[in-house]
Amino acid sequence: MNKSYTVSGMTCEHCVHAVTTEVSRVAGVTGVDVDLDSGQLAVRGEDFTDEQITAAVDEAGYQLT
Repeated sequence: MNKSYTVSGMTCEHCVHAVTTEVSRVAGVTGVDVDLDSGQLAVRGEDFTDEQITAAVDEAGYQLT
């Protein structure tokens, strides 16, 4: 499963690292790509939910839009 999200509030590579780290911890996630310029978050894996991704992004200090 591949899903895309838009993250608001990221301004630097530290932001990218924080989001990548938290989303990577979600059970079932096998890959995470974050594009700082567009704010796009691409998540690959199986059996993860939008709610889990939302919570992980929130834990990193950002929000999905």
